[in-house]
This record gives sequence, C-alpha cells and structure tokens, in this order.
Amino acid sequence: MTFSERKFDISDLNLDGKSILVTGGTGSFGQQFVRHVIDRWKTSRVIIFSRDEAKQHDMALELPVSERQELRYFIGDVRDANRLEMAMRGVDIVVHAAALKHVPAAEYNPFECIRTNVNGAENVVQAAIRSGVEKVIALSTDKAASPLNLYGASKLASDKIFVAANNLSGGSQPRFSVVRYGNVMDSRGSVVPLFRHLIASGAESLPVTDTRMTRFWITLEQGVNFVLSCLDTMRGGEIFVPRIPSMRIVDLAQAMAPDLPHRVVGIRPGEKLHEVMITEDDARNTVRLSDRFVIQPVFDFWEDAPIRADGAEAVEENFRYDSNTNDEWLSGEAFLNMIEASER
Repeated sequence: MTFSERKFDISDLNLDGKSILVTGGTGSFGQQFVRHVIDRWKTSRVIIFSRDEAKQHDMALELPVSERQELRYFIGDVRDANRLEMAMRGVDIVVHAAALKHVPAAEYNPFECIRTNVNGAENVVQAAIRSGVEKVIALSTDKAASPLNLYGASKLASDKIFVAANNLSGGSQPRFSVVRYGNVMDSRGSVVPLFRHLIASGAESLPVTDTRMTRFWITLEQGVNFVLSCLDTMRGGEIFVPRIPSMRIVDLAQAMAPDLPHRVVGIRPGEKLHEVMITEDDARNTVRLSDRFVIQPVFDFWEDAPIRADGAEAVEENFRYDSNTNDEWLSGEAFLNMIEASER
C-alpha cells in the first residue's frame, strides 16, 4: 500500500451525540475536520471557535446552518480565557488547532506568538477543566521537537502544557493528548500553493531555499483522520506521531514544474534544513505501532495506563525520527498523485 492509499483507522470511533469545539476552526485543518465530522456522525453540535468573522461568514456559506443545524460559529480568541470557558459550556471534546504558525512571522513578532501559542494553550487547559470537558487533543508540529525557531519553541511549550495538564485534572476529566505531524501539503502557508501560484503566473523559475532541504509530508485528509484516530485511542498524556514519508523540496519543485529551473534563495530566519519529530531523548519513552509512534509521558499518572495496542514495541536505543534519515520517501509521481487526490 502506498502512503497516498494509507488510511488511519477510525472505524471504532463514535461521535454521535457529542458536542465538539474546534479552536482555529476556520483554518485549513479546522474546515476539513468539521466537514468530515458532520458528514460521518450525527453530533449534538460542532462549534467553530475563531477570531475572524470574515472566515466564519465564508465557512457558513459553504456549510449553511439551514442544512446543518448543529453548527455554531463562535467568535473568540484563545488569548481570552473567559471567552473560551463560555464557549466550552456543555462541550464533550475540544480539538485545539488555533496557532500562529508561520515561522518568519513568529521570528519578527515574538510576543504575539507567545500570547497565542503558549498563553492560549494554558487558557484552553484551564477552560476545559473548569467546563468539565471529556477530552482535549491539541495539534502540534514537527518544529516542536528540538526547536530552532520561536514557533517550534512555543509549540514545544504548548505540548508540555497539554501533557502536564493531566496532572491538573486529578485523574478524572478532561484527558489531554497531543498530535504532532509534518507539513500539510494542501494547507494555507504550504509551499505547494505557493509553487502552484508561481507556475500559473508564468514564473521563469521556482525559489528553493536549499537544495538539501527535506520535509515530512501528509495530506489534509490524512491529518484529520489521524487526529480522529488518536481521539479514539488516547488515554491522556501521549504525543502521537504518524509514520509519514519525507521528500526533498527540490524534488517537489521538479515534480510540479519539470521545465522550470530552480533559484536558490537561502534559508529563512528560524528555518531548519531537516525536521525531526522524535529526538533521541524522547525515544526512551516511545513505542512503535504499525502506522504511528507514541511518545508516552514520564509522569506518575501514566503508570496505570500504558499503551497496550497489538504490536506495540519500544523503539531502538538512540532512535531518531527525522525527515533526512526517514525510511519512507515520496517520489515525484506519488506526490503529484497525493495533490490530485486532495483536490478532488
């Protein structure tokens, strides 16, 4: 089975009757997540929590309330703890996707990045505990492992907050877990729409930061399914990492525009040559499953709830999961097939 054909199993997940809140619900992930959930289950309500009324308006036109009565559009910012708590009243599940995630923007606007990604994470945790939410799953990034840039460092802090939050909930609800994955090829801010725009505009070359650069890749649909599959199996405190392929950026550019030359423009502020999702130090607490890795927490609460899935095994000593030494790689043809499938 090729990666483009791989599915993360959500057959045992049942969200019928559940009330779900998605922070950053008008973003690329949020919109795809909401569509997937309301098409598959009869939820009690799905709350789209975001600060952009224009995006909420556009989303409501695509998913009209007249057809989906359970949709709610809630204007708010994760920086506002009181607003979050108000939005979480009666909510069962929170998916935290709100973040400031553009690396150069975070480098130039550090205070704003911290307020959203770190203080916002704390606000989500406190609001969920006060509101009696059942489960919270937070989206992270490969940049949070061994971070070089402020965005990655802020998401590492966020990851730590959500894992440790299981201590604050006192062994009851809510349970908190994290999902960490790589570049989403068809999301806003990805290099794919940038290259597509340049090609359509008649560009004479494509900008490549460094010919050695590699990245992990996942489609938006696969990202949504992975989050849902983790929501089904989470016990609280895990960082879930999907097993996904790598690709060199220069090969991606070649696949999208075989006839265009590449223009090396240099690495942007805070950017890495290669991304890592599991470091050697994380490996001591990591198990491998057929389609993912799970970084297990070191806190005492985890002693009673280890991963016991079929086939789970500890990773090797000094294991490292990075985009440069990955054992699975995307060809240009496979990448184009994934883009085509995501656009259907």
